[in-house]
Amino acid sequence: MKEDFVFHLFDKQLDAFIELMNKCPENQRKVIPNGFETNLHWHLGHVLTVTEYHVFGSIDQPLNLPKLYQEMFTYSTKPANWTKEPPSWERVIAQLEELRNLIHQLLNGKLDIPVRNNILKANNYRELLYATSQHLATHTGVVTAMLQILI
Repeated sequence: MKEDFVFHLFDKQLDAFIELMNKCPENQRKVIPNGFETNLHWHLGHVLTVTEYHVFGSIDQPLNLPKLYQEMFTYSTKPANWTKEPPSWERVIAQLEELRNLIHQLLNGKLDIPVRNNILKANNYRELLYATSQHLATHTGVVTAMLQILI
């Protein structure tokens, strides 16, 4: 896979996810639809938090998000267990855009460099970014289903 294709795929998946999230009415963002354990606000924060963790955690880049994000949005978390208010929807969207830019800056021209052991089992930055794009696509599908119920 060429480098420009990998970045294009990542950007396309992130754009689709953000566009879908922007379709959600404000009053539906924290509603948990029947059959689900999470809400759209959780998915938004999860994608941000886990993308940062997967990419930067595997390249020894410091994580920039507050510890609260890990407590609220990592794997096995759900809104029913939240003890604090999540960061605002708008803030998380802005942070996703900032993260995209940082990923481009840090990984441009470096996709073939090996990465350390990681949960995604990626061998290099290219595989890491591809797996991250797949994670985005999975959440885009779940969000699509949730929105069909909510709106």
